Amino acid sequence: MSSTVPDQLLRDILALPADARAAIAAKLLDSLDAEVDADAEAAWLKELERRLQDIDEGHVSTIPWAEVRESILRD
Repeated sequence: MSSTVPDQLLRDILALPADARAAIAAKLLDSLDAEVDADAEAAWLKELERRLQDIDEGHVSTIPWAEVRESILRD
């Protein structure tokens, strides 16, 4: 495959709306995960449930992405 084909493909994808680019990115990332570690999946699910419970019970609060992004870019 010529190097111009991936370059053109990337330009075409970057011209798509954000939601379409996000869907393509998700599919590409999924294609890299050939094998699923059931133990890791279960551990992540448990962690996500714990974090949601912490939020629901008021133990922690969320920070809007705009504030986080601003802080990251400032540092």
